[in-house]
Parts: sequence; C-alpha cells; structure tokens
Amino acid sequence: MESAKLLKAIIENAIDGIITIDTKGIVESINPAALALFGFEASEVIGRNINILMPEPDRSLHDRYIDNYHRTGRKKIIGIGREVRGRKKDGSTFPFRLAVSEVFYDDKTIYAGIVHDLSKERAAEDKLLHHTEVLERTVSERTKDLIKTVAQLEKAKTEVSASLEKEKELNQLKSRFVSMASHEFRTPLSSVQLSASLIEKYVVKPDVDNVLKHTARIKNSVQLLTSILNDFLSLERLDSGSISVNKDWINLVQLGEEITEEMQLICKKNQHIVYQHTGSSGQFYLDANLVKNSIINLISNSIKYSGEDTFIEFSTEITDECCTIAVKDNGIGIPESDQQNLFEPFFRAHNTGNIPGTGLGLNIVRRYVNLMGGSVSFQSSQNQGTSVTLRFEHKN
Repeated sequence: MESAKLLKAIIENAIDGIITIDTKGIVESINPAALALFGFEASEVIGRNINILMPEPDRSLHDRYIDNYHRTGRKKIIGIGREVRGRKKDGSTFPFRLAVSEVFYDDKTIYAGIVHDLSKERAAEDKLLHHTEVLERTVSERTKDLIKTVAQLEKAKTEVSASLEKEKELNQLKSRFVSMASHEFRTPLSSVQLSASLIEKYVVKPDVDNVLKHTARIKNSVQLLTSILNDFLSLERLDSGSISVNKDWINLVQLGEEITEEMQLICKKNQHIVYQHTGSSGQFYLDANLVKNSIINLISNSIKYSGEDTFIEFSTEITDECCTIAVKDNGIGIPESDQQNLFEPFFRAHNTGNIPGTGLGLNIVRRYVNLMGGSVSFQSSQNQGTSVTLRFEHKN
C-alpha cells in the first residue's frame, strides 16, 4: 500500500508528463505535468483515444500504428525514444521527446509514455539558427563590401600608378625637351653670332667669298631655327586639337613631283631624290597639306641622316585597296634598342650624334597620318638605312 502511494506521489509530481493507455489507445491515466503541457483537464482526456493529443497525420494513423504492432510485433516507437509533435487543446502544436514502454499489469498490457517538452530547446535552437543566419548574412555583406573596397583600392592603386607613370613620362619628356632645346637653339645662335662677327671683319677688309660663306651659314642657322619653331608650333596645334582635317581628291603624283623638286634644293652634295609612282590612277582622297608636311618631314630626315653621294627613294602607289607612300634611305639607321621609342616626342636615337633635330618629326608624322585615318610602319637597321611607309585605305 505504501509503495502504491509512493508511486502515485512520484507520478503526480514528476516534471515530465506521464500518460498510460490500453491496447486500444484509450487513455487510462495522465499526470498533472502532462495535463499542464497539453492544456487539458483530466476528465477531458481520460477514457478518450490518445490521438486527441496528436496533430495530423499521426492523429488519423495512430490506431493503425497500434494494430500493426499487435499483428506483426515490429516496434516503431515502443522501447525507442523519438521526437514527435503534440497537439494542445487550443490546436497549437509543440515538440517533445516521447519514450513509450510496454507494461504488463494484472494480466493485461498497457503502454506508458513519458513526455519531455522540447519547446525551450527548439526555441533556443531556432534562436541560434536565426543568429547564425543573421551572422552569415552580415559576414556575406561585409565580405561583399570588403571585396568592393579591395576592388576600389586596386582601381585607385592602378589610377595612382598610371598617374605616377604619366608624371614620370612627362618629366622625361620635359627633360628631353630642355636638353634638346638648349642644344638645338644654342648651336645655330652661336653660329649666327660668330658669322656676324666675322662678317664685320671682312667688311672692313673686303673679302666677298668669306662674307657670302658666312651669310649662307647665317641663313642655314635661321632656317634650322625656323624648322625647330615650326615643329613646336605643329606639336602645340596637335595637342590643342586645333588642326582640322580637310580631305579632298588630290593628284598625288603632281604633289610628289613638287615635293621632290623642292627637297632636292636642300640635299647634300650628290644626294639625289628618286621619285616613282605605281598605279593607273594618281588621285586619292587625302588632306593635301597634312600629306605634304608628312612627306617633307620624312624626306628631311633622310637627307639629314644620310651621307653625300647617296640616293633617297620616294615612292607612291595607288591600288584598288589602298594608297601607300614610302621614303627609303641608306643612312645611319635606327638602333634596335631605340626603335620602340621612335615615335615619342623629343626622342632621338643615341647614334644621331651632333646632327641637329628636335625629335618631333616622326611623332608629328604619325599624328598627322592618324588624323587622316592611316597608319605608319617602318623598317630600319643601324648603318643600313631606314624605310618609312604611310598607308591609307580607300574611303567607304
């Protein structure tokens, strides 16, 4: 008797819910903890099928579970704890761990189930999962922001590097300009000053031949200075975008012959310019002024960097596809190490020595040709001459 009272006291004061049912699933007993958990009164549960405490689909299938066990003896939950969901009186559901034991009592079989509420654990897990998801989103967003920031820093680094490289190029350009200008202006000015002083002496003591020699030297110096200033003016106009392209159909053969005649006058001793045109047509759509300036620049270089008793080959060709203009000489050529910088402004190959020049000519030629939609190419070897070719496609 005392044992029965003790057992009853233990069941009624247990923290977990305890429910017993018969072999047909009818509730025989339910302790206060289980009633509080499901929200029922004892009278609402005892004598009724246990499935009133179950949500669907278990509610409809529970009787079948018991019947299958009686027929087959295969246990799906008896003796095995598992997590299930319970249905409260208000229709809400909650998770709990269910442990079912088969009990033989007074020549009959009953099933005792211990119900352990998992609501707090699952709520904690859900909260942890939520925090984890929030953290993952935050990390993802921060990572994206970091990647974006890194990309911006890389871009800024590239821009700064480009800016520094540009500044370096400008400083080199400035250095080359100062070096070139100081040399190229000083030489002809010194020549003018010296020749003028000598002329004064030859006037006092008449010496016509020497006077003519020095006046010719003055003229050459002035011509050189004029050429240098013209190069500067052309560069300034190109940089400011003030040069306009005025294309029209021009007689390239007539222009080539005129240039050849003009440039022959400034050739060195026994230097000869040989002009040749190939093609049935001499007409092409170009800017006559820009083409002329480009050709004169190329031929001037050939005269300057070739010796006496040499030939300068100047040719034009018009085909169905394009027009090509080429100037070839047998002069000092361009060292291979200098060729990559050939079209840079103020750049001069290291083998030019004391030969005057600004280092602007080929840069100006290339920019003129680009304005007309053409291209420039060259072939050169040191001491074996240089060939420069301008190519223009037919207009559409």
